[in-house]
Amino acid sequence: MRRNKYLEGPTIHHYKFRRKPNRSLGGDLGVYIFLFICSMIMVFPLFYAITSSLKPLDELLKMPPDIIARNPTLDNYSDLFITLSQSWVPFTRYVYNTVFVTLFGTLGHVIIASMAAYVLAKYRFPGGQVFFKIVVLALMFSGYVTGIPNYLIMCRLHMVDTYWALILPAIGGSMGLFLMKQFMEGFPMSLIEAAKIDGAREWTIFWKLVMPNVRPAWLTISIFSIQGLWNNPQTAYIYTEAKKMLSYALTQIQAGGIARTGQGNAVIVFTMSVPIIFFIFSQSQIIETMATSGLKD
Repeated sequence: MRRNKYLEGPTIHHYKFRRKPNRSLGGDLGVYIFLFICSMIMVFPLFYAITSSLKPLDELLKMPPDIIARNPTLDNYSDLFITLSQSWVPFTRYVYNTVFVTLFGTLGHVIIASMAAYVLAKYRFPGGQVFFKIVVLALMFSGYVTGIPNYLIMCRLHMVDTYWALILPAIGGSMGLFLMKQFMEGFPMSLIEAAKIDGAREWTIFWKLVMPNVRPAWLTISIFSIQGLWNNPQTAYIYTEAKKMLSYALTQIQAGGIARTGQGNAVIVFTMSVPIIFFIFSQSQIIETMATSGLKD
């Protein structure tokens, strides 16, 4: 019986003469050069901030400035810690306040945003679409616009000059809810229904099924939350010096004039180091999880 070649599966001949990509070696080289230039543009501000923090005062005031420090020194960092140690509020107290607010604000934001996004993405109820439209509308307003309403609310709740005045606005941020809801919409509803058939409760489904598969979303939210809280400039809610954030103390050092220019550059590196370090340690997990958890119905 004669075989039909169109009904046969792939053979070695098919794989041997498989079509190659249309892009040439010159095209690949052009893409690599373009990506290299873009990466250099993105890395340059970080590189310049680090080198500026290593420059002595005479090089910082030089015009035009040098990109690389000619006589690198760590005096700016040592002077920064000496200045902070001379404050009547210990430096460790500022660090504790910042870590406490950042940790609980980020944790609460991720949990509340994930729970609300799960309900909005996977269930239909009266007013759900209207509520999400309000969340999207809230993305248009910056923290400077909502500062006065937040302050009035905190005054009514008697939370001014407490840590809650900084934690609660961070927990109720709309950006995390929007990102999490958009990500959870791609999670298969069939898996949730299968878990319910197996007898799993709603709380178990959320924590053991949904949350592990939306790890890229809540890691991304954590990065934005840590960046916002660690460098939180809003000090109008806190009156007591012992409850102020580290960013406030570092800002006061930057306002010290020309004599503290070197310390000001060290402050810039210090404030941006924590969000960058967190991103470096979490980016591999974000990429890996996005590659392995692309579940669709």
